Amino acid sequence: MMPSPLTRRSLAALAALPLLGGRARAADAPLRIGVLTDETGPYADSGGPGSVLAAQMAAADFGGRVLGRPIEIVHADHQNKPDIAAAIARRWYDENGVEAIIDLPVTAIALAVQEVAKQRRKTVMITAAATADLTAKSCSPVSTHWADDTHALTAGTARAVLDGGAKSWFFITVDHAFGRAMQRDASAVIEANGGRVLGAARHAIGASDFAPFLLQARSSGAQAIGLASVGGDLINLIKQAREFGLLQAGGPVIVGFLTYITDINALGLEMTEGLTFSAGFYWDQSEPARQFGARFKAARGAMPTKNQAAIYTATMHYLRACDAAKTSEALAVNRAMRAQPLDYFGHPARVREDGRVIYDLTLYRVKTPKESRAPWDYYQALATIPGDSAFLPANPACAG
Repeated sequence: MMPSPLTRRSLAALAALPLLGGRARAADAPLRIGVLTDETGPYADSGGPGSVLAAQMAAADFGGRVLGRPIEIVHADHQNKPDIAAAIARRWYDENGVEAIIDLPVTAIALAVQEVAKQRRKTVMITAAATADLTAKSCSPVSTHWADDTHALTAGTARAVLDGGAKSWFFITVDHAFGRAMQRDASAVIEANGGRVLGAARHAIGASDFAPFLLQARSSGAQAIGLASVGGDLINLIKQAREFGLLQAGGPVIVGFLTYITDINALGLEMTEGLTFSAGFYWDQSEPARQFGARFKAARGAMPTKNQAAIYTATMHYLRACDAAKTSEALAVNRAMRAQPLDYFGHPARVREDGRVIYDLTLYRVKTPKESRAPWDYYQALATIPGDSAFLPANPACAG
């Protein structure tokens, strides 16, 4: 079933939610999982209603009950504001019987909610925010990180593109901690493996004119141009790169470090053909992924993004861990999540002791319109990036 239409939730609206009185909760009260997402803003396509649907599908596929309790999916819009996200998380955990929160696009929001979950000893599963700091620096025994992180997306991708022959690079980077981290991590791998960074240009969030940066990139003569940006900025960069003739056969490799299938669908193959990037999920990667994608598309009208696929997998894994641990208590469940085997749509995966979920990524190239066989047939696999080399080593402080 399609989720009901989503509307922006203010904190005042949240106050109207029924209070469950966590300490006095009946044994058969619902086990609630909260999808805290961007319902109306720039990440609504990659998360939003599709994130809610993915969690609902997982709950239904699990059987609708766990530990003798019905499973209930609730959701709210964090409005891309960390203070609102943290306030919602506190209310959910303290008053509304939510035992796990999932999704969380935007680094500052994920870090804020991760801290609330740590204080309340409640589960949080981060499937959207990509900073590697969520395990490298801010790990928690009740937190797991499912998204392709900044290190895997940049270092793994840069190494694979280097292996393909592109040794000289130029970066166009959003002037934000997230963008600077992507450029830093990619540059370290490029230089450590015999490549060169010829230059970089930084743009403000929400910039509209990328012409000066694209001209610098073209005049540098770089064999690869790394787009260390995301969302609407990345879409506009790709559009203007095509207009400048950079996205064409024989030109430099254009690398988008954080790319969603919804970005490609919005722009079309004529605009994006040749764009190179890596991802841990694509609907056509395996038979289980194709089956999930077909079911999701039938309900949503679009194929799932990697965030939405991670929400489905994380929700299922969490529910199995509750069942194995015979409790929903966060520390016990997270230990079970780390111990339980994990299949990521036909690809082996595991939850490491620091909460980082490890899986192989695939380097993709966007197909030409002639290569595409059907709607949403957008990606051509180029190489596999092993998870153990893509992600940072485990944080020893988070072991156990």
